[in-house]
Amino acid sequence: MSTYDLVIIGTGPGGYVCAIRAAQLGLKTAVVEKREAHGGTCLNVGCIPSKALLHASHLYEEAAHHFGAFGIEVGTPKIDLQKMLAFKDEAIAGNTKGVEFLLKKNKIDAHRGTGRILAAGKVEVTADDGTKTTLETKSIVVATGSEVVSLPGITIDEKRIVSSTGALDLEQVPGHLVLIGGGVIGLELGSVWRRLGAKVTVIEYLDRILAGIDADTAKQFQRILAKQGMTFKLSSKVTAATATDAGVTLQVEPAKGGEAETIEADVVLVAVGRRPYTDGLGLEEVGVAKDEKGRVAIDAHYATNVPGIYAIGDVTTGPMLAHKAEDEGVALAEMLAGKGGHVNYGVIPNVVYTYPEVAAVGATEEDLKAQGIAYNVGKFPFTANGRAKANLMTDGFVKILADAKTDRVLGAHIVGPEAGNLIHEIAVAMEFGASSEDVARTCHAHPTLAEAVKEAALAVEKRALHM
Repeated sequence: MSTYDLVIIGTGPGGYVCAIRAAQLGLKTAVVEKREAHGGTCLNVGCIPSKALLHASHLYEEAAHHFGAFGIEVGTPKIDLQKMLAFKDEAIAGNTKGVEFLLKKNKIDAHRGTGRILAAGKVEVTADDGTKTTLETKSIVVATGSEVVSLPGITIDEKRIVSSTGALDLEQVPGHLVLIGGGVIGLELGSVWRRLGAKVTVIEYLDRILAGIDADTAKQFQRILAKQGMTFKLSSKVTAATATDAGVTLQVEPAKGGEAETIEADVVLVAVGRRPYTDGLGLEEVGVAKDEKGRVAIDAHYATNVPGIYAIGDVTTGPMLAHKAEDEGVALAEMLAGKGGHVNYGVIPNVVYTYPEVAAVGATEEDLKAQGIAYNVGKFPFTANGRAKANLMTDGFVKILADAKTDRVLGAHIVGPEAGNLIHEIAVAMEFGASSEDVARTCHAHPTLAEAVKEAALAVEKRALHM
């Protein structure tokens, strides 16, 4: 029997980062992972492989349709899909092996198998061959992430009807890809296959895409995606999906009820969300409480109602984002080591890695209106940014929301080139309680896309210089 200060179940971004920080602080730490490779959903079948395919497909589309505008003639590019998928797999391997190296470097014991909590202080690990090992520990962290949600009556077979996992390994470019769900995952993977030649239709139950994102930003983004070739059926629901060897037949109705229509697809991607993965962990048996959505209930210190058992990441409340889980892992490790860990949940960036990207941090206009907070808006289009015009990257805008009384930045929303990088300027500003004037008076290099952020900050007080 091995004894530890801390045992973490799951080595996704939250789990492995928590382990590394705990080891740095002198805690004897172990992790339990049932996958062959560390990194969880993010590195194996999520963030990393999808970004590899987004990058590769973007380069293909640039070569196929846009190089000519820059005076570059390359002829008609060809897709070697198997080689592209192999490139994606190499990206996965490089990152997961990196995590394995970091665990070894920090002298963290990695136990391969399925973890189950027997009691506070005891974790049983069952290997693939059925061998069981018991780990004794002062503290246990549940960091098992989330899993795909399906819809009633729709069976995901990962061939014709696929989840995000299956959508990363399609054997050929589908003629018609239907996305059920207009959220981040669906739009990212839909973008990949549209660029490679698929017709893409998005079916969304709500009357908008990207629920939770600033409505103005989401509306502009939808226009851009439609211009790129995506078709949207909003306020609609899929009531049935029948798969055959030839394709999938879907029955689609208005969300509020009405006459159904039939849509034929080659492949259907079900991307309606994720749910906490807590099956088989023994939580019910040891009395760990959950909330009404099936998430592990925790307090401000990530502690469950059972002393010595903690939870972080997708299994708990809050956005299901890798970087949120990482920050929670660091904060919890520091708390367990007697330090003051902290996560500012008001400043967690969110990014959609399409082209152009969408990025957000802080409050939306809808949030501020609901809270009765008076605010000012500064908005600046990339059509007026010198670098964006020179690079033919003019779709989108930067929008900054600031308190009407104090001018403190309350949120920012960007749709446009490099949005995922640009948003962090505002995140840092918000972390330090900056005003829009602080951002506006900070010298920005010319010519850069970041100047659009400065101009949006200037626009809060209606003094943008290039608009």
